[in-house]
Amino acid sequence: MSVQERKQRERAERERLIVATARELAEQQGWDAVTTRRLAERIEYSQPVLYSHFRGKREIIGAVALEGATEMAAALRAAASAADGPRTRVTALARTYLDFAERNPAVYDALFQLDGGLAFAAEDTPEPLKDAFAALLESLGEVAGDGVHPGLFTEVFWAALHGLATLTRAGRLPPAEAERRVELLVDRLAMV
Repeated sequence: MSVQERKQRERAERERLIVATARELAEQQGWDAVTTRRLAERIEYSQPVLYSHFRGKREIIGAVALEGATEMAAALRAAASAADGPRTRVTALARTYLDFAERNPAVYDALFQLDGGLAFAAEDTPEPLKDAFAALLESLGEVAGDGVHPGLFTEVFWAALHGLATLTRAGRLPPAEAERRVELLVDRLAMV
């Protein structure tokens, strides 16, 4: 291995460490606790080393979001592939999305609430974000209905899931009815 290859590998490892540490800190204490000073202390590198990887917190949030999008896409596809039939698949998709949001609140915020400097629904949307949407579209496209654009239907279904995830987490919806909400969403919106 050449010196340059070793340096590139070490740089990539440092970057993964920064992202993992930011994510861990955000999940434990919230995104307000994620500062370059705290990250530098936790990973035992100087702040200039952090700035050589990321220009600031916004880019770190973006990196966490991209990692989270990859994980979400994998979870959605796994749930969909394990289900049999459109109704079961859409229900599994909805539950998996909501479970992901509940289990990974800081990652979910990085994806959908905070400014990570990432473009959505645009030409320059990063591939992991496109893939997460595609993971929804793959199952929802088949239940969109006649005359309904599958992408538009997926956006509306996603918006409903996001609303449920956000309102539930904020304590605005009673948790006892969570499963009934998923059933209602699938019954009325997906009509499967």
